[in-house]
Amino acid sequence: MKCLFSLLFLVLISQSVSGVHGPEEDTLIYLFPGQGADARLFKHLKLPPGYDTVHISYPVPEKRESLPEYATRFIGQIDTTSPFILLGVSLGGMICTELSDTLQALRTIVISSAKTTEELPRRYTFQQDLPLNRMIPKRLTKGGARLLQGIVEPDRKYDKETFKDMLKSKDPLYLKRTVDMIINWEITEFPEQIVHIHGDKDHTIPIKNIDYTILLEGGSHMMILTRAEEINKIIAEILGHAPSR
Repeated sequence: MKCLFSLLFLVLISQSVSGVHGPEEDTLIYLFPGQGADARLFKHLKLPPGYDTVHISYPVPEKRESLPEYATRFIGQIDTTSPFILLGVSLGGMICTELSDTLQALRTIVISSAKTTEELPRRYTFQQDLPLNRMIPKRLTKGGARLLQGIVEPDRKYDKETFKDMLKSKDPLYLKRTVDMIINWEITEFPEQIVHIHGDKDHTIPIKNIDYTILLEGGSHMMILTRAEEINKIIAEILGHAPSR
């Protein structure tokens, strides 16, 4: 009987200890989509064991809200008490760039994006002095985006319906104001820990001005979806070299 009680006691103690010192939690990767996208942009993303994801969605910016101001809205959604990683595509990469200057992420990964004003194409930056975008009605902004998406990035055809549906779901005012944020983004330096993946067939943010870390030959602005298998391998390699927990 005494042996039985001793055994039960040990079992209870072991359960108590395992409750306090349970298995290590997965590292969270916060996913920031592009301007005309949402969580569906990451539907083919496959991560190595030990990582989990949190999808970030975007509210409509305030009138004349700057990109740095907009980025601060997401700080409260990020659990900084545990190690985390930021991953952003296009506009999401710009937001992650701003956040990485404030938050201590293990790693910041930007894809098909820009990290400084100088990396943006001239068709954006010239409007800082001649704000044509502000003269265009919001519904024309959305209509123009829907018309040009397939022309500027022809490999959209590989997942056409997803890209069309994501853009269709966007509020025209959101699109108009996020365009204005990008045009008027002023940033000259970026944190060293940023890993930038870019394709040499990106027509939205052409590679000629990009200080990239990893080049994906033939990759377009849509490659997070259209070249998902290769992107997954690249991200796995990056995570393998991320600082340890």
